[in-house]
Amino acid sequence: MNSPEATGPDVPDSPDDVADTGRTGELSGVARTSPVGRLAATVERLRREVRAAQAEADGRALIELAKGILVERLGCGPAQAARQLTELAEQTKVPQLQLAVEIINQAAHDRLSEVTSAFLSATAEHPPKDDAPAVRLRAAESGALAAGDSQAVADSLLQHALTPLGAVAVAIWAADADGSLSLAGSAGFSAAEARRWRYVPPGVATMARRALSDRTAQWAGSLTDTGLPSIGHAEHPDGGRVAVPAGSGGRIHGVLEIAWPSALAPQPPQVVRQVEALAELCSHTLETHALPGDFHDVRGTADVCELIDLVDGLHDPALVLVPQLDDQGRLADFRIRHVNGRFLDPAGRPRGTVQGSLLLEAYPLAAGDSGLFQCVERVYATGEPFRARRMDLTALVDQVRLSAVADINVSRHGGTVLLIWRIEDETARLASLLQHAQRLGRIGGFEENLLTGETIWNETLFDLYGRSPSGTPVPLEELAAHAHPDDAVAIGRFLRTVLHHRRPASAAFRLQRPDGVTRHIRVVAEPVLDADDRLFAVRGAYQDISAQHWTEVALAVTRDQLAHTEQQAHERNRLTLQLQHAIMPPAQAPLRAPGLDVAVRYRPAETEQLVGGDWYDAVVLSSGLVLLCVGDVAGHGIEAATSMVVLRNALRGLAVTGAGPGQLLSWLNIVAHHLTGGVTATAVCGIYDPRRRVLRWARAGHLPPVLVRDTDANPLPLLKGILLGAVPEATFEEDEVQLDVHDTLLMYTDGLIERRDRSVEVSLRQLLNAARTTSGTLDHQLDRLLTYSRSDTDDDTCIVGIRVE
Repeated sequence: MNSPEATGPDVPDSPDDVADTGRTGELSGVARTSPVGRLAATVERLRREVRAAQAEADGRALIELAKGILVERLGCGPAQAARQLTELAEQTKVPQLQLAVEIINQAAHDRLSEVTSAFLSATAEHPPKDDAPAVRLRAAESGALAAGDSQAVADSLLQHALTPLGAVAVAIWAADADGSLSLAGSAGFSAAEARRWRYVPPGVATMARRALSDRTAQWAGSLTDTGLPSIGHAEHPDGGRVAVPAGSGGRIHGVLEIAWPSALAPQPPQVVRQVEALAELCSHTLETHALPGDFHDVRGTADVCELIDLVDGLHDPALVLVPQLDDQGRLADFRIRHVNGRFLDPAGRPRGTVQGSLLLEAYPLAAGDSGLFQCVERVYATGEPFRARRMDLTALVDQVRLSAVADINVSRHGGTVLLIWRIEDETARLASLLQHAQRLGRIGGFEENLLTGETIWNETLFDLYGRSPSGTPVPLEELAAHAHPDDAVAIGRFLRTVLHHRRPASAAFRLQRPDGVTRHIRVVAEPVLDADDRLFAVRGAYQDISAQHWTEVALAVTRDQLAHTEQQAHERNRLTLQLQHAIMPPAQAPLRAPGLDVAVRYRPAETEQLVGGDWYDAVVLSSGLVLLCVGDVAGHGIEAATSMVVLRNALRGLAVTGAGPGQLLSWLNIVAHHLTGGVTATAVCGIYDPRRRVLRWARAGHLPPVLVRDTDANPLPLLKGILLGAVPEATFEEDEVQLDVHDTLLMYTDGLIERRDRSVEVSLRQLLNAARTTSGTLDHQLDRLLTYSRSDTDDDTCIVGIRVE
């Protein structure tokens, strides 16, 4: 079977073949003398011979092609070319088949030769262990060209080119004009799986479908990663997949899909280009693949004429486009083969100027702004129809940019593209917009001919008057009869201005409709004069302004209510300000105490409520002792202020008893709980003895005072004491502090330090840092503490400061 001129390619056995061989050897070893064993060995031998014969036939076709190239290049006969090929193989020590393929690549300069050169250059240092890529690709090409259908192409691709790449299955899909896919051929998949996937309806998302829509190769490490079903997903769910569009001349005829048994790592560019070259081998059989209901290739004259006859019967403008290929067979443009009689050019050119020209020559900006050319190219490539509403069509005529808006419909019929557009009538569109504007604005137009007495209304005006469109319009002279009697003067002035003085005028009146509904209407009219400056018609419009009228009425009422509310607020603020000044005058008189400087500050929480619940007191008792206290009643406004006045005055009255601060807070707790309606408050109370410079103090749920001595500031110890009014009876712990000359004691409410975004401990540390910086006078120091206070809780603030002199 082998000749001296050709040796078949050493194609490695498939996995199934290897397994079968192993089983045959085992059988011959166990029962080599049995009839069944001898029969199995014979079958296996015949299978190997058939496989070798097929490989030899593929190799012989390539060798014969190389001989033909030598005959043409050397100018010799077939026998001399055969001897020359044999001698070259012996001299170069290269197998004759591989040498034949290299001769073909040098002569062809096609996609396969480019892929082979790139692959060989990338693997120069580490040559592939299997057959040479050139032999595999040319063998696959030979089998594909010799194949009668796509099924034979699939078998050839898997055997010669894809199995060495590790692939186990291949599917060739044919694309129909409606977007569906048909399985034209497959290899490596089971027969049942091929039957299940023989047809994929339009719109079903698969790997092949995505490659067709995107017009690019789709590589996936595993089919599971894509989330898309496809043929063989149950057999190889974790295997790698690639789907490559197969086409030529700008048209995609189908998709080549390849499956690997396991996860696929990213492939080098050489393999990617090799797979793309294999996809091109499938296009020649897919191009002639007949699908049920599909058009024949209409590039022939008869079929184009049939489509032209169909286009001429359409009521919309239509163009028949045929692909225009360049020298390399790539799609370059579309020629406008025919335009029907209803064709309207956006630039206003006659149809004969456009017909016969290229699409990009007639509409050069279609490739950029509108994207029309890309839409046509996509439809021609994939066969999927395209529809769009209100697409901008742009033309360039004499360097002037002209645009129109149109509805677009693009579809492919065999090898021809049908483009239908309906250019929107600008006048009709503006009239429609005006009609919608009148309806939304409740505007009705009229025209009255004063010579003939004819009055014309539009539909909206009949609706405003509450009349049937088949009724009789109301002339201007009868307008007062349909209006409120109180508006007769305004209507009379309006009619005199328009009819007598012949000037435009307007008037507002109340229209009384037949159904009893009263609407507020504004009428606007202008006179129409003839060539002799005589009045012969009046044109105008009525507008329903009822909503505007009632809005103005509502705004007037709202303004009155707002003014009344502002007056009430102003009166309330005046009263609260007077109450604040009565309780705590804005200018506190200096406290006269021997050896003691006392200063107080008060800052209300809000400008709307100038009186709060914070209070302070500093008074010299008859015994010569000084009463110092601050407090904070829960709440704001007049209610909190009245409760604060009760506690402040009660503490002053109780202090004349000479009791200590702890006892005073116990009595004040009884007042808060029983005599003020359940008021709760915090307070610090201190009794200062100027002779001994000793401060006795107690607290009721309040922050302790801060003692500033030299450059150090620290709070006094936290004594036990519940807030006032919480329980009927309570006792409060007392303590004494010995003060020195120049010591400063600060008593304050929590409004000075509280913040929403941090704890009281952090805020207290910031206050201590500020208090350590002493000022020249006590008043300056308190002002400084208020200025640099970081509180943000909108609470009242009181500070009482004493400095020993």
